[in-house]
Order: sequence, then structure tokens, then C-alpha cells
Amino acid sequence: MNQTPLNIQSTTEVDLRGSARRKPGTRRVESVFEWVIGFSGILAIILVALIFVFLLRDALPVLKEQSLFKMLAGRNWYPLDHIFGFLPLILGSLLVTLGSIVISVPIGIAAAVYIGEIAPKRVREILKPGIEMVAAIPSVVVGFIGLVTLAPLLQKMLNLSSGTVALTGAIMLAFMALPTIVSIAEDALASVPKEYKSASLAMGATPWQTVWRVQLPAARSGVLAAVMLGIGRAIGETMTVLMVTGNAFAQVRSIGGHDAHVMPYTLFQSVRTMTATIAAEMGETVHYSQHYSTLFMLGLVLFLITFVINLVADIALHKVAHQ
Repeated sequence: MNQTPLNIQSTTEVDLRGSARRKPGTRRVESVFEWVIGFSGILAIILVALIFVFLLRDALPVLKEQSLFKMLAGRNWYPLDHIFGFLPLILGSLLVTLGSIVISVPIGIAAAVYIGEIAPKRVREILKPGIEMVAAIPSVVVGFIGLVTLAPLLQKMLNLSSGTVALTGAIMLAFMALPTIVSIAEDALASVPKEYKSASLAMGATPWQTVWRVQLPAARSGVLAAVMLGIGRAIGETMTVLMVTGNAFAQVRSIGGHDAHVMPYTLFQSVRTMTATIAAEMGETVHYSQHYSTLFMLGLVLFLITFVINLVADIALHKVAHQ
């Protein structure tokens, strides 16, 4: 009767000794991984700070000759006359980006729901890799497709003088942002516990009600991350918008007097974005000239806009996660 407890005690002691022997090695491995992860995070912050410093270094000289407010509010861009107005470029970038998001977000979330919840397994195994492969298409190839096929089609359908307009750029950017949105949103839906779906169906909800009222709200942080990454993908694109948006400045028209101005920006006219301007003019600019520094200032403005978008997305994700 007394031998069994002794045997159990001895076995327990052996297990404890074995785990004690393993703990130092395990702790070393864990400490190494913690150090690597921490170092990677610090390195990422340092790299972002260095990018900011690099842009700021070459952008500051232009402030000796131009006012920052004057550049941000300027409505004309004539480098030969040393007139640099950022407003048409900022509005052009926002117009094309917002147009692409309006197109890509509903389609992307609907596609993610179909792939994750509705499509048969065989169809899902074909669709998901196929959509992810679309992200590997070079942007210049997407630009060629838009220039050769979509631009003439829109010109004919909408009776436009030219098919290289903001709408063409928005559609092509939506095409490029879709793989990111679909992939991340589908992964977010897949991470929702299956018990949520089972409980909803058991209570009498239809499959559509379960997706709309249970699974999407539960995955809203991941879906929001997908949308914000799609916005980042669209606003930072260069070659596609350079090729299909016409690369022309929309003029500011005056109405109701000299002090009343409106930006007649629509999706059916040619626009020029910040990224396209930098790509088109940097190679022909004299280094360290006023034009050169202005392009760096434009890049700095784009960097800050992207940073603010990511910051807002991060704050929204943390708020959603704690709800």
C-alpha cells in the first residue's frame, strides 16, 4: 500500500528533474527569439526614421526660396517658372485612390466571403492561389493592360475625348488592391472561431445572416486592416497611374468672383498624382536645384500622408480589438 505513493513520488521527481534540465535550453531559445523580434521592431522604427531624415535633408533647401503653405495651397505647377503648387497633385492622388477604394473594398470583401464561406472546397483551392498570383503582376504590365484595353473602351462607352482619365486609373488601382484586400479579409474570416458560426446557425439564423451579423463583425479588425493596406497599395502606386491617368494637370476654375475657386476634379478627366510627378520629373532634374528639392518635399508630403493613414488605421484597429 505504501509503495504506490513512493513510486508516484519518484516518477514526479524524475519528471520535474527532466523539465528542469530542459528549461535552461528552452529559455535560451525563447530569449533569442525575443531578442530577434525586439531588434526587428527597433530596426523597422530606425529605418522609417532614416527615410524621413533622408527626405527632410533634401527637401529643406526649397523652404529658403518657397513658402511651405504657398506650395501646399498652390494651384499651378510650372517648374520652368519656379511655380510649384502641390494642391492639384494631392487632389489627383486622393481622387484616384478614393475611386479605387470605392470599387475594390465592396468587391474584395464580397470575394473574401465567397471564398471563405460559400465556395466549394475545389473552387476555393483554385480561386485563392489565383487571386494571390494577381498581386505578382508587375505594375507596368497592369498599366499596359489599362492603356491598351480599358482606356479605349471607356473612351468609347462614355464618349470621352481621351480614355486616359482618373476613372481608368481608379479601376486599375482597384484591380491591383483587390488581391491584398481579398487575401487578408479571407484570413480574418477564417480566424473567427467556428463556434460562433455553429451557435448562430443553431439559433435559427440563415447562412447570410450569420456571415453579415456574426462573422464579419467578429473579423472586423482584420477586415479593416485589409482595407487600410489596400489604400496604402493604391496611394503609393506609380507606374500604373503614370501610364493611364493622362498625366495632365486639371486647371482650377474661378466662379462667383475672383476669390471663389473650385477644383473641378472628376473621374472623367486627366489628372496627375504625386507619385507620377516624382517619377516623371526626377530623372530630368538638375541635382540639388530648386526643382530637385521640391520633388523631395513632395515625396515628404506623400510620406506623411501615408504615415497618417497607417497611424489612423493602427488606432482604429486597437479600438476595435478592445471593444
